[in-house]
This record gives sequence, C-alpha cells and structure tokens, in this order.
Amino acid sequence: MKNSIWMEGFQKNEQKTELKKKKVDICIIGGGIAGMSVAYGLKDSDYDILLIDKGTIGFGATAYTTAKISYLQELPYQKIASTHGIDAAELYYKSQKLAYDEIKNRIQTYQMDCDYQEVDEYILANKEKQVAKLKKEETFLQKWNVPYHTINTLNLPIPISYGIGVLGAVFHPLKYLYGLKSIIEKKITIYENICAKKIEKQNEDYIIETNMGEINAKIVVVCTHYPFFISPSYIPLKTHVEKSYVIASQVKKPDHISCITTETPMHSIRYHKDYLLYGSYAHALTNHLDDDKNFEEMKNRFQNHFQKPIHFIWFNQDIIPNDGLPFIGETEKDSHLFIATGFHTWGMTNGTLAGIVLSDLILKKYSIFEELFAIKRNWNFTRIGHFLVDGCRYGKAYLQTAFIKNPKFYSPHVCVTYENGKRIGIYTDENGKQHKVLNTCPHMKCHLIFNEKEKTWDCPCHSSRFDIDGNIIRGPSSISIQIHEN
Repeated sequence: MKNSIWMEGFQKNEQKTELKKKKVDICIIGGGIAGMSVAYGLKDSDYDILLIDKGTIGFGATAYTTAKISYLQELPYQKIASTHGIDAAELYYKSQKLAYDEIKNRIQTYQMDCDYQEVDEYILANKEKQVAKLKKEETFLQKWNVPYHTINTLNLPIPISYGIGVLGAVFHPLKYLYGLKSIIEKKITIYENICAKKIEKQNEDYIIETNMGEINAKIVVVCTHYPFFISPSYIPLKTHVEKSYVIASQVKKPDHISCITTETPMHSIRYHKDYLLYGSYAHALTNHLDDDKNFEEMKNRFQNHFQKPIHFIWFNQDIIPNDGLPFIGETEKDSHLFIATGFHTWGMTNGTLAGIVLSDLILKKYSIFEELFAIKRNWNFTRIGHFLVDGCRYGKAYLQTAFIKNPKFYSPHVCVTYENGKRIGIYTDENGKQHKVLNTCPHMKCHLIFNEKEKTWDCPCHSSRFDIDGNIIRGPSSISIQIHEN
C-alpha cells in the first residue's frame, strides 16, 4: 500500500541547494499551489524575484489534496452570508469561479498535460435537515444565475435523496504545478531545500534567515500552507487545523463525476484515470490522536461502502478559518509582508486565487477581493464563538499531551520521558537504535505525539511534523527538534 497517488512517478530532489542569489526585490516562500501561482502572476513584472521551498516543489500540502477544482464546495455561501452578509457570499463565489476559469485557461493556453477533465460535480444530502440546507444553498445559485441541475439519485453506494450539480473539474495537481514551474522558471529563480526560519524587518527591507544563509528582500510573500511566524498575522488565533483521509482504489469503470456529501461523516468522491479517490473521516487535528486507529477507521468506512482493494492511502491537513474565508493579503498596511493561508479544504481554487490577488496587490492593481480576504478583518459573534471553540480544542490537546506523556496507543518502541530537565521523545528502531528528539514543538510549545503509521513526531495543535531524528518535515515550525549535545 502506497502514500499519495500524486507522488507516483515523481522523484524528489534530495540535493542541497547552494544559495547564490541573496538580494532580491521579492522573495516568495513556499512552492505549493499558492506560491507558484503568485510567481506566475508576477513573472512578467520588472521585479527581481526569488522563490524558495524548504523541500521539493509541490511535495507539501499540494501533494496530499484530492485536487478538485470547484466553486460549489460544501455549502459555503450560506455560511459566509450568515457571518459576513450576502454581498460577501456573492463575492466569494466570484472569486472561486475566477480561479476555476483561470486554471482552465492556463491549461489550455500552455497545453499542459495534467490529466485535466471536466466532470459533473455534485453536492449531496440525504437526511431531511441536510436537504433543507442544500436547498437553501440552491437559492444562492438561483440569485446569481449560476447554471445548475438537481438530482434525486446517483449511482453510488452511499445514501442520498437530493443533490445539486454544476460543471466542475479535476486534474493531477503535481503535473499542473510542474507545468507552471516550466513557465515560471524561465523568468524567476527557484530554489529547493531552502528553509526559511525567521523574518526580520531591517530599515526598508526584510532579512530572511534560512538554513543556507540570509536573503535580503524588499517584499516577502509567505505561502507555506501555515505561516511559520505568529506575529503580525496571528493565524493560530483565527484558525484550526482539520485532518482528513483519502483512499485510492483501482476500478474497472471510472465515472465522470466529482461529489461531496453534507452529512457527517463526509463522503468525498472523484476519479483519476482508473482510480476511485474516496475522502472521509474529517476531524479537528486536536482530536483522535491515534493515527493507526484513524487509518483503520478510514479503511473500514471505505470497505463498508465499496468493498474494493486499497492501493493508496494518505491524510491531508487543512487550515480552517473561524469565519469561513481565507486569509490572503498584506499582514499590515504598507508592511510589504504578504501571506496566503486558511484555504479550508479547497486549496486548488483558493491557492490559485491567492496568486491572482497577491500579484495584483504587489503590482499596485485594484483587487475587488482585497477587503474580503484581508488578514485583519472585523470580528462578530459567530467568529468569536468559533474562536472560543478552537481555543478549547487547543487547550484540551495541550493538557492531554502534557499530563499523558505515553498514551495507551504507543507501542513499546516509543517512549516520552525527561532527561536533564528536558522532555524528550524516544523511538527505538528495528535495529535497536534509539532516536531521541525534543518532545515540544518549537512553534507554540505544544507537546508532540508519535505517529506510528508514518514514524513521525506530529504536533496535535498546529500540524508541524518531524522525522524520528528531529528534522522538520512540515511547518508551521521552522525549527527542528534535534537534541544537540553540549
């Protein structure tokens, strides 16, 4: 059984990069869908631009998506309308449709071979309460003259009684990203294996501290899925992380549909060539800490519905904003520090949108979406309520891991203890070698949980991940947890 289907056939570049360009106009940090989309939007400008990624381009969050290109999504419009008003909901629809059309246009213009396919896309409901919500979402589509159709049945082994369908699309996210890369790198320098650790303002410029030296830039764009700094954006106070699981299973007759249900548990379905991709079991990262159990639960859910062999299985982690809208913009007015995060579970459209919005703002063009996605935006009762729920989740995870160093699901090969006053995690490999690391996440000091499935130390609060030797795999932490002997 393999990891993400998108990585099949792609070789990661493990070579260290020598940082030759150290002074630029713009530094883009992060080479996923958002960072590469920003670079694409700026490629024809007169700026001297550098894009860096801590690993291999596209092998972060983008490689774990289900890669749906959608403007229908999961009842977003009534949720946004209830928090921000009907005008904001319509503007969000326009932003998603713009991104949808932009992806299609790029693929056609450059004739990208990325398995792009237009499909019938559905959002489905079964229970009466969910059907009522779905019909409420339908009123928004009617109001905005969005072409759609309704169904009462679909050839799937999941119960449904009502559905809304529009024209959607799917593709191979890494093939698309590398199609963009081939266009961008003709004009923009791209470095891999460069990890940004710290950003400091120095006079009118920014100094970016990396594992390969310092970079000086007038403008910095952070597209790292989850920003590695807390101030000035304070993203941990405005979001929580959601974890969900995806299975790919080979089928004889793939269908030309993409769909998602409104019920809990959620069912997400699409096809890629002769594979069925099924997503489910979404939960807050702070809950369900036993990953072996989580994967078994996901496998059982899949078999209960499809009874097919499993060829790929993986999980993804999404940044969920507490008011339903992504954060795309400048951290503070005239700061020249930009971020893009909080894409919910719709990174393909929102990552593309981030490229459109941020490149417009940097080039001093007007963007109708600037205020909607502003980093600093007004709080209201709904948002405050979600903030309090998120705070309780983080508090629960912190206390749970603080007082229970070694949960029952740990194998005998894993142990958390104290040595020389430091909390450390120990993993003993099959050869009897001990791998010791610090057991506290450098980002916001949450204690780490061992992931037996993938042999990693994971942060249950904000999704940082480290290997058994303490090397950082995914942020927001930009610092490893290795133990350095004095």
